[in-house]
Amino acid sequence: MKEIVFENICKSYGKTQVVKNLNLTIKEGERLIILGPSGCGKSTTLRMIAGLEQPTSGKIYMDGKCVNEVKSGDRNIAMVFQNYALFPHMTVKENIIYGLKAHKIHKDEIEERLNAAVKMLKLEGLEDRKPKDLSGGQRQRVALARAVVKRGDFFLLDEPLSNLDAQLRGHARKELVKIHETYNQTFIYVTHDQVEAMTIGDRVALMNKGDLQMIDTPQNVYNKPTNIFTAKFIGSPSMNIFDVDYKNKFIKLDNQKIELSNSWVELVESNKINELSFGVRPEHVEISSECLPNSFKGIVKYIEDYGNKIGVYFEIEGNEVIALVDDNKFKNGDEIYYKPNFEKIHLFDRETTMSIGYPKEI
Repeated sequence: MKEIVFENICKSYGKTQVVKNLNLTIKEGERLIILGPSGCGKSTTLRMIAGLEQPTSGKIYMDGKCVNEVKSGDRNIAMVFQNYALFPHMTVKENIIYGLKAHKIHKDEIEERLNAAVKMLKLEGLEDRKPKDLSGGQRQRVALARAVVKRGDFFLLDEPLSNLDAQLRGHARKELVKIHETYNQTFIYVTHDQVEAMTIGDRVALMNKGDLQMIDTPQNVYNKPTNIFTAKFIGSPSMNIFDVDYKNKFIKLDNQKIELSNSWVELVESNKINELSFGVRPEHVEISSECLPNSFKGIVKYIEDYGNKIGVYFEIEGNEVIALVDDNKFKNGDEIYYKPNFEKIHLFDRETTMSIGYPKEI
């Protein structure tokens, strides 16, 4: 089984603990994205898989074997770094096949792998150029080609697209998925970019301050976040979250209140929690200058035009809230009514910040 298992992994640098008691299984052949803000421990986790860092405690298993003491070169991995790490004095061809020659692969096999990678990554005609003669996108593709030709069991990528512009990143994401579908390696990709995570991954592992916050499909991470951190990190603009109190079917925000549906009432009361954090994504609300039933009232503070959508920022009882709408019908100072889609709301325990769950029909 070409899977990777983290068993109670901790990694510290002096007194600073950057990965905390990580238990994680990366399935054979899946595309797992390790996502999180800078400093959350995601690159350190990848480097421990690669053998470039050693765990402070715990065990890492690859292909069923503990690899804590196994050298990086003996782990059958292929890795792409953020800075590409190309040899400046070598041509594109020499950079791509360097590792194969070092492993004494037969020259006919080297040629076959080289040609396949060059064609896949559209590097034809660039084989004799040096890295200084290439664009950033071309260098990135050379780094990918060098990893592809190795055909290791494990394909590791550490923010490989962060130096590219938006258009090139979009193209490169498609190429990475094609590469994985061609070779079906166990694929681990580190990024802070949620768009990359949502479009590339079979599953997303979200980390923060060394802790694993949630691991699930991109759809579940977005639609059913396990805690407030996940809810706010995933999505742009991020989820609206404000503190409310629950009593007798109503959630109250200072002097305003709205009534929950019976299914939400049943869930809240079964959890026996009255102090909640209420969350709803900006695209899951209706706003109107006319009074809407079961809505909060607010004042427009700011409007942003995103081209395809309008972001309307407003204040409800001292809380800044944003709604995404199709047309700009509002101006600063307008009084508006804010009605959540109750099939799309999220409720969290205010003390623990954990989700209380979702009604069965949701």
